[in-house]
Amino acid sequence: MKIDVLSIGSFPDATNAELANRFAVTRYARRPAPHALPDDVKNRLRGTNTPGILTDEVADLAIGLMLASARQILFADQYVRDGSWAKKGPIRLGRSVGGKTMGVLGLGGIGRAVADRGAALRMHVIYCGPRRKAEAPYEYVADPVELARRSDYLMVACKGGPETRHLVSAAVIDALGPQGTLINVARGSVVDERALAQALAEGRLGHAALDVFETAPNPSPELLKLSNVIVQPHHGSATIETRTAIGQLMIDNLSAHFAGRPLLTPVR
Repeated sequence: MKIDVLSIGSFPDATNAELANRFAVTRYARRPAPHALPDDVKNRLRGTNTPGILTDEVADLAIGLMLASARQILFADQYVRDGSWAKKGPIRLGRSVGGKTMGVLGLGGIGRAVADRGAALRMHVIYCGPRRKAEAPYEYVADPVELARRSDYLMVACKGGPETRHLVSAAVIDALGPQGTLINVARGSVVDERALAQALAEGRLGHAALDVFETAPNPSPELLKLSNVIVQPHHGSATIETRTAIGQLMIDNLSAHFAGRPLLTPVR
């Protein structure tokens, strides 16, 4: 069977030989790089990605998770449904986000979009990354622990990979403290989930809201049993509009390829 186009998110080893002389459109949502392709095929294929399209959706979800945690939206919903409102009266008080400090770990496209939304909510925004960004109107903090110490809400939006594995360490989590909230819309590997679960269970961290996990799609049972955690199924970009735009860009890249024009968003 001849394959002209393949739309996938990764390359299973079993397909490498079949792909070697064919064209593939790859559907990497974030930060694709040439090394994402296997060595035996990456020099023989033309690949594309869909950069930037999901930025706003992921940022919106991050803010939604922050508000859901601060205002106890999921708890409040259940409080009404199970009759607690009628039996117990008014719900416990939530917390404001206006006037609080948002720390953003990773000020790339998504991190910047999250930061801008935080500023629109009248939050004081600070950020941490490999280097200061001259164009960013926010205060730079060089150390993740110091960023967490100064934050009420810590937004994790940095890239994944070995260099950021467990960047949100036990020390960072402890610095965020019992009044702090951790929101992760980056990669599960960035957060030390064992340390996170322990801190949440012991009250050393106030809340967490997670769209990504180290062991997805089977998050740690230690996290799932905690009431001060909001969990989501890694659906930051999962809107009709964004997925439609992703599909359209893939079609546009295909049209360019078969017409002999340069690809719009080549991986390499």
